[in-house]
Amino acid sequence: MMTTLSPATADLDQLADTYNEQGYVLVKGLLTKEEAAEFRARSHDLIARLDRGEDDPTWASAAEAAMGQATSLQDLHDAQFYDAAFTRLLTDPRFTDVAAAVLGTPNVQLHHTKMFVKPPANGSPFPPHQDHPFFPHTHHRVAAAIFHFDDAPEEKGCVRIAPGSHKAGPREHDPEGSYHLPDFPTEELQPMEAEAGDVLFFTYTTVHSSGVNVSDEARTTWLVQFRDPADPPLTDQHTHSLGQGLILAGSDPTGRAGR
Repeated sequence: MMTTLSPATADLDQLADTYNEQGYVLVKGLLTKEEAAEFRARSHDLIARLDRGEDDPTWASAAEAAMGQATSLQDLHDAQFYDAAFTRLLTDPRFTDVAAAVLGTPNVQLHHTKMFVKPPANGSPFPPHQDHPFFPHTHHRVAAAIFHFDDAPEEKGCVRIAPGSHKAGPREHDPEGSYHLPDFPTEELQPMEAEAGDVLFFTYTTVHSSGVNVSDEARTTWLVQFRDPADPPLTDQHTHSLGQGLILAGSDPTGRAGR
């Protein structure tokens, strides 16, 4: 059974305890249904206006995960640079209070954002992986938040989480398969079905994946990767994102400004 908590019924300490024990917490109703619907509309508008057809965000291993089925995925980096509503959401206390609680620090720094729209009928999956290999940090105080702008039942290819998998720390990934974990037992991955307005927080060492969207509706999410600014990156990977280093809550005690 997945662990879910509501901001109305759970204090920040409960959220942090669940996150530390399970490697994730699904916060119900962080946004209202009306807010989620507005962000969904804005997301689809941005995708339609700014899709330049320059790359396909589907992992090379996704076709294998989908058993040979042709799949597709739409994405957009840095939505906050195209629509101020996303900028405001990055510093909304409903989000930053939880982000600070799970990091265990009042200081929250942006790493990057990415919007995903899984089209109906064949929306691309992601195989099991950790986010750690893409931007490793010294103390592993890096996390993700997935904002759900529409409902994400299992048939829409919702995120799957392996509870407690973060406790093993960084794992060896297959560099030939877009850094996924080909031998990870899929039975350990639990579907994180979500409703519009829910936000899924998880550590960057938590193993996760997602399935194919086989429904007749798109699945729309916004991924926000954030970190403790006092946790130095180990490499210069993934440093191209606009706005990286922006302080979302608190301050930067290091003065590195994302470097």
